[in-house]
Amino acid sequence: MANTTTARSGFVSGRQIKLFNKALTYIIVSLLAVVILVPFFWMVSTALQAEGDIFAWPPKWIPDPPQWQNFVEAWTAMPFNQFLFNTVFIVALGIIAELASTTIVAYGFARFRFPGSEIIFLVLLATMMLPFHVTLIPTFLIWQKFGLIGQFDPLVLRAWTAWGPFYIFLLRQFFMTLPRELDDAAEIDGSNFLQTFFYIMLPQVKPALLAVAIFAFRGYWNDFLGPLIYLNDMKLYTLNVGMYFFMGGVNEAPQWNYLMAMSTIVALPVILLFFAAQRYFIEGITFTGIKD
Repeated sequence: MANTTTARSGFVSGRQIKLFNKALTYIIVSLLAVVILVPFFWMVSTALQAEGDIFAWPPKWIPDPPQWQNFVEAWTAMPFNQFLFNTVFIVALGIIAELASTTIVAYGFARFRFPGSEIIFLVLLATMMLPFHVTLIPTFLIWQKFGLIGQFDPLVLRAWTAWGPFYIFLLRQFFMTLPRELDDAAEIDGSNFLQTFFYIMLPQVKPALLAVAIFAFRGYWNDFLGPLIYLNDMKLYTLNVGMYFFMGGVNEAPQWNYLMAMSTIVALPVILLFFAAQRYFIEGITFTGIKD
């Protein structure tokens, strides 16, 4: 009887510990989520406030009344319709180029062995350690020699060179999880390299391709430095560069409510895309480390 009581008390104690740990985890995650969401909430709050209420003390977290016209006025203050078209154009071409180039390179590293292949792959991964600013000036000089400054080409053509080592690593690891028997079976059936790649391999790596597409979309959509450096005509500006005009100048104060309104508009597509494709995104990231 004593043993039974001890077992029950131990079971209850173990269950209580698990519940406590689970509750503590949820509390910590909730607190971190609140901390992360505070800047986003402040951005939306500022976007809905009148210009005179932005720096009021104590701060007004909830606009009263909300100034919804800030979004319309901010959008019409600059040619943001043209900026949106330019941004979508660059994003679409960039995603297509990233997927096409990095997929082929990743498949080559995953399926073909040749002298020095591992060293080349390690050197490729080592380029991830280089800060973007180290190659900024040499890259600009190269595009300048080609006479492509002031055009979309420097922002898009680079993607056709498989310049994203992280994307290559991600796809290569996913290709490594696929059994080589698929390649052998396709070869026995008479498939050539391209048929095996397009009809057998690519359908198997859809989650990883979607993850790369999401990363690429976020990168090109949020890119500010690239368009700022390479574009010198307002007709070619993107949304992020267009927002910069609300920062004001030497003799002009920043228009914070318009800036936050446009920041909210620009942030929404990335947030909605992540939540819409969250399952595939997590699957594409998780399965990359199963097999080496």
